[in-house]
Amino acid sequence: MCELSGNVLYGRSSFELPCTGDWIIFQPFDDNKGIIIDILPRKNTLYRRKSGTISDRQAIASHIDKAFIVQSLDANFSVRRTERFMFQVLEENIQPILILTKSDVEFNPHQVDESLKHIVRQIPVFFTSILSPETILPVRKFVSQGESIVFVGSSGVGKSSLINVLCERTVFLTAEISKSSGKGRHTSTRREMVLMDDSGILIDTPGVREFDLASDNSSALANMFDVSDFAESCRFENCMHVDEPACAVVEAVNRGLLEPDVYRSYLKLRQESWHFSTSEYEKRKRAKSFARISDEAKRIKKR
Repeated sequence: MCELSGNVLYGRSSFELPCTGDWIIFQPFDDNKGIIIDILPRKNTLYRRKSGTISDRQAIASHIDKAFIVQSLDANFSVRRTERFMFQVLEENIQPILILTKSDVEFNPHQVDESLKHIVRQIPVFFTSILSPETILPVRKFVSQGESIVFVGSSGVGKSSLINVLCERTVFLTAEISKSSGKGRHTSTRREMVLMDDSGILIDTPGVREFDLASDNSSALANMFDVSDFAESCRFENCMHVDEPACAVVEAVNRGLLEPDVYRSYLKLRQESWHFSTSEYEKRKRAKSFARISDEAKRIKKR
């Protein structure tokens, strides 16, 4: 158990405080107790926009090699939610892998395949069921020794159950399927790290209902949705791909070359990304103004 030193607690922004996966420097002062005095530089950190804020970020896990985006094939399945996770993961140079759980339930394979066409071209996808161990084996082989892998997804999709099967032992408690809703029940309440025998490190995270973007890279967003290929043929370089004349992206949608649902999802996430970046700019602008005022106050005090 460690506490934060005053320098760490009050000298850093909330998203810079220690998160799962961070490497820290601490000073022990009692049995199993210590004080965190510094945090080593992060890399490959997965962020999300902090709930209830406009532009504040929340660090989920750091020093991550791969992210298992877990989606269940029951009524909880949502390709739009997968896109959100995938974009944020790619932004941090983390390799995303889509894990579709509960393949033993009744679902429409053709409908799922069609909705994931733009995703399977970019990342590996696994169909799994904890009732069929052979479907978990390819996933286990995808975990290399020494790698850190974070599991993300909504509540009840089976993240904890999947980790138990991958580790071949009961690591986390799981709950039965709810008879009233037919959905899994949320059991993880905090982020935890698990060491697989002779393999990698798995990080379980609580399920989230909303995963808001914490990135302003609209170009990367266009690449992920295959919009950039068409955008190169637009008449205007600053085309918004909405109602401008000779917009090649809109034409691609009308000709069936770009799925309307994919196009609408791109516009929605782009708007959210722009909103985040504008807010970040305003926040930096206010911070610079405050710094100038502080410097002026110091000069007046010296006089």
